[in-house]
Amino acid sequence: MASSQRNPRGFPAPPLFIGLAGLGAAFFLLPLAGLLVRTPWGSAWQLLTSPEALTALRLSLLASLSATAIALIVGVPLAWIFARIAFPGRAVLRALTVLPMVLPPVVGGVALLAAFGRRGLVGTWLEQAFGIHIPFTTAGAILAESFVAMPFLVITVEAGLRGMDLRFEDAARTLGARRWTVLWRVTLPLVRPSLVAGAVLCWARALGEFGATITFAGNFPGRTQTMPLAVYLALETNPDAAIVLSLVLLAVSLAVLIGLRDRWLGAS
Repeated sequence: MASSQRNPRGFPAPPLFIGLAGLGAAFFLLPLAGLLVRTPWGSAWQLLTSPEALTALRLSLLASLSATAIALIVGVPLAWIFARIAFPGRAVLRALTVLPMVLPPVVGGVALLAAFGRRGLVGTWLEQAFGIHIPFTTAGAILAESFVAMPFLVITVEAGLRGMDLRFEDAARTLGARRWTVLWRVTLPLVRPSLVAGAVLCWARALGEFGATITFAGNFPGRTQTMPLAVYLALETNPDAAIVLSLVLLAVSLAVLIGLRDRWLGAS
């Protein structure tokens, strides 16, 4: 009878580690269990379909999908540059690109204000030249989510590009394929799993963004109030609605992790 307390190398798991692992698992499971227990299932659908919740949901989908589209348009070329071209300062630029992943979101929001606010580096010029004002608008919410979420796509696609077999591209060039043909017909199809994984991770991160959004775009219902911001506001006025909206975001995050388990968690 094989012991279930052995790791793949056959070494027995120390009882102390098993106990500590159980405490670690409980640390993550108990808050989720509490959320499920406290969910008002009888009125969940009514709360979820309330005008305020639907408005926040629509805005969240608009902002997160727009942020993902922006990430695909500019993030994929950036990942390609990182993976294929050596240039001075590449390591520094890559570090700055992924910095929003570890930067406190509120700091990211302040940085966006410094760049795109009325007195920002670019914001002043945009307003004077084109009359464009980004902070505290829907565009501001999209920009904040793009800033925080795009690094997930960039590093995922870059890893896919670095791991692909370059001989396929070389063979296509040998057969006379042009640069764009090689990109569209060879490179992108080969890194499609990484591209899809990066886009889904980017979308999920954008959907759950809070700190940079509330700092740079504010919390205005129908304009910048996404679902995480609606949860924050509902905690003070309608805790049941906050729990239901939190459960929706939890379900989306869990679905993303399960869907990408082969790439990120290692399915067994």
